[in-house]
Amino acid sequence: MEDYIQANTNGHLHDARQASISPLDRGFLYGDAVYEVWRTYEGVVFAWREHWARLEQSAAALGFLLNWSAEQIFEEIKRTAAAYRAATQYAGELYIRLQITRGGGPIGLDPGFADGANFILLVRANKDVPAEKLRAGYALSLATTLRRNSSETLNPAWKTGNYLNNILCLGEARRRGADEVVMTNLAGEVAESSVCNLGFVVSGGREILTPPLRSGILAGITRELVLTKVAPEAGFSMREAVIRPEEFSRFEECFLLATTRDIAPVGRIDAQPFRVGPDTVTMRLKAAFADYVARYVAAHTQQRV
Repeated sequence: MEDYIQANTNGHLHDARQASISPLDRGFLYGDAVYEVWRTYEGVVFAWREHWARLEQSAAALGFLLNWSAEQIFEEIKRTAAAYRAATQYAGELYIRLQITRGGGPIGLDPGFADGANFILLVRANKDVPAEKLRAGYALSLATTLRRNSSETLNPAWKTGNYLNNILCLGEARRRGADEVVMTNLAGEVAESSVCNLGFVVSGGREILTPPLRSGILAGITRELVLTKVAPEAGFSMREAVIRPEEFSRFEECFLLATTRDIAPVGRIDAQPFRVGPDTVTMRLKAAFADYVARYVAAHTQQRV
């Protein structure tokens, strides 16, 4: 049952391999949907309210309302998590994905055709960063064929069901043997990877930089927590700054920021190596994040699933 995924479609629990939604659903037809991903620590859903607030913002940007309250969805998450554990006997940490679509209706782009929102919850085991990647870091490659969506077209700040830009950029990097991609915006500024924000440590460990939201990135929850709380509390200077690929050589370290991986080291971007290891700023920051998580878990035991 290692690969089993528990699904919940509009309150109906089922194996995720079973069809449960109409092929006329706009999330399927057009990517007309928003989603969020949470993970648990010690069974507690982490940053629940922060992710929910972003979900509401994404839905508002697409012009549709969520038909369920945060409390209603959390109860469905608990049901889905319990069903997953019963089916698999798995007692570890969970990955939780919620997608809400505008709904189904006649074929056609007009949002007015939608007949009411649908939700789909997916729960499986959370896959932590492999030990080898913690030791050697992820290999990234710069996308050169395509650029990140402009915020003036399809804003990357909205967490929508449309990921074709990310998929094509990641595909280019994977064909070069990399684990992940680095995408740039139309101005040639570093944006983000396909599913992670980026952080860079200036040589000498004096400062940590991350691309600003205006460079066209998702407003990552982990990124925001590290930038505003974790790094300052741990004594690190971290700020937003425009970064260009030709500057990579001035950085000593690079790391990924994401909900499922928290902070993960990068070993190289194409031919540019970065320092990795237990004594790096990256791993000290990762330890500080773990301390923050421990305090969060202790204060939010009511969010255990």
